[in-house]
Amino acid sequence: MNYEEKAYDELLDWQRAIRKKGNIFNRLSKQAQNKVNQWIPEKFHTMMTEAIKTMVKSALTGTNLMSKNDFIKTFTLEEKETLIKEQLDKYRKTATVEGAGTGAGGLFLGLADFPLLLSIKLKFLYDVAKIYQYDVSKYEERIFLLLVFQLAFSSDDKRIETLQLIENWEQEKGRLIDIDWKTFQQEYRDYIDLVKMLQLLPGIGAAVGAYANYKLLDQLGETAIYAYRMRYFNGLRNIAVD
Repeated sequence: MNYEEKAYDELLDWQRAIRKKGNIFNRLSKQAQNKVNQWIPEKFHTMMTEAIKTMVKSALTGTNLMSKNDFIKTFTLEEKETLIKEQLDKYRKTATVEGAGTGAGGLFLGLADFPLLLSIKLKFLYDVAKIYQYDVSKYEERIFLLLVFQLAFSSDDKRIETLQLIENWEQEKGRLIDIDWKTFQQEYRDYIDLVKMLQLLPGIGAAVGAYANYKLLDQLGETAIYAYRMRYFNGLRNIAVD
């Protein structure tokens, strides 16, 4: 079996895994978080929505992200994914060091980890898009990046919904004018809340921060590889049809 055949089989397995109902712990955890969110005043949700929207939009339009594509042009799926994994290794190390540093700094620096980690994740996604030679100055490509982000850090039901959008990207992209920012921030917060609260605890914050950031980048890396793998195979399918 060559690389592309193996990659396609792995992709199908991954898609099936996402569509399976999550374990009982995940479902109960999500239900509990939904209850908590109902108790939180709407003003707070609005404030958090605007804050995360501003942070994400700022990161998505940063000059360092919109710079020239310096990655070598790759032609095969194996070449692309090898380069992505090299970048992922760099970003995981950066996120691990950042998580340990902010985790060791107590409450103030622990809170600073949120925007820093968000920026690291988005930079990695930009690199993945550039490796595939997608034009990240295009609005639709930035929406796709956010869908990949949402696919990585959401509840089971939201992941299934987002997976369907990515699977049918060419048909769906025209109607995706914007992201539902409230859902985006709430899903992301719910996904990382517990581990980030532990990061604020004295004594264990550094270790928790380092491990958590490593695993979160790992999750994003796997999701990005499979999401762009979907686009790669869909592209081949469209060429064959034409």
